[in-house]
Amino acid sequence: MKVLTGISRIFVGVLFIISGLIKLNDPVGFSFKLEEYFSPAVLDLPFLEPYALAISIFVVIVEVLLGVMLLIGFKAKFTVWSLLAMIIFFTFLTFYSAYFNKVTDCGCFGDAIKLTPWESFTKDVILLVLILILLKGLKYINPILPKNKEWWAVGLATLSCVLFCYHVLNHLPSKDFRPYKIGANIGQGMSVPENAPQPLYEYTWTFNENGTEKEYVTNGDYPNVDGEFIGVETVEIQKGYEPPIHDFTIEHNGADFTLEMLAEPKLVMVISYDLAKAELEAFEAVKKITDRAIKKGYKVIGMSASNTQQAQVVRKEYNLEFDFYFTDQTTLKTIVRSNPGILVLEKGTIIEKVHYNDIETLKLK
Repeated sequence: MKVLTGISRIFVGVLFIISGLIKLNDPVGFSFKLEEYFSPAVLDLPFLEPYALAISIFVVIVEVLLGVMLLIGFKAKFTVWSLLAMIIFFTFLTFYSAYFNKVTDCGCFGDAIKLTPWESFTKDVILLVLILILLKGLKYINPILPKNKEWWAVGLATLSCVLFCYHVLNHLPSKDFRPYKIGANIGQGMSVPENAPQPLYEYTWTFNENGTEKEYVTNGDYPNVDGEFIGVETVEIQKGYEPPIHDFTIEHNGADFTLEMLAEPKLVMVISYDLAKAELEAFEAVKKITDRAIKKGYKVIGMSASNTQQAQVVRKEYNLEFDFYFTDQTTLKTIVRSNPGILVLEKGTIIEKVHYNDIETLKLK
């Protein structure tokens, strides 16, 4: 039991710290995932959506601190019971997502490691078993630091988490795990290799044969059956290749300008997934940098999921010299964790990406 407790202590502690730090690197992204969980289509808790960012910050900091406390053996009973409560909640959440197919990615490891809902649930069940072992072997979880040093260690960990979180919230994630990171080519990210695996589907056909309903299962072919066709159900049994970048479009007045814009040798994108939620004062800095970009020969466009009327209001108020194009809101949230944020591209390759607090650092050629 002592050995099992020791192994479980290291595994659970390290995993909670890693998982927490990955999400702490991108708390805005984790808050988007929480908003998805809180939506009417999933848990139907829309009143929590405005607090998603605050909840995400609290949860990930607690996750890191519990991992640290477990490793150093600080307040073992409180720590293990807290871990148990957290993992029970996470296990319920991942099971709900997997069973009802509500959220396709739990966000357990942010964008660094993508897990399917059932993979996430399996991971949580394993952690639940390990934490139960810790609960059983509580007496073997001894402190590794002197008493007067334990509070300092936890305090230092808390301060480090808060400062790191403050930094990424006011700039951008320190490590970008998304397909829109600097150096990535959007066009290439959207392409599908020639020999890429194709999706496989199973078709269940229903026919009326002499007054009796019968079902036939095929992988696509229409069954050779003498009977009256009633209906067919389709189930994807194997996913095909999905490019890292999908659902990316640049539309204006119903026309698609994606390929045209990605071919631009000098392009500046001003991205605001929702102009109603944007830091509008930042558009004063946006105005200065985009005017300078236009003078240097850059094509400048805005990208938003907001309607045309809202975009025109912002354009007029800040005297912006560029048009807004429509793009899916989820895609824009993925591209940059800033509202607004700015990207500089060369023929589809992202050269620069900045938070609105760092607009002045842009280096336009």
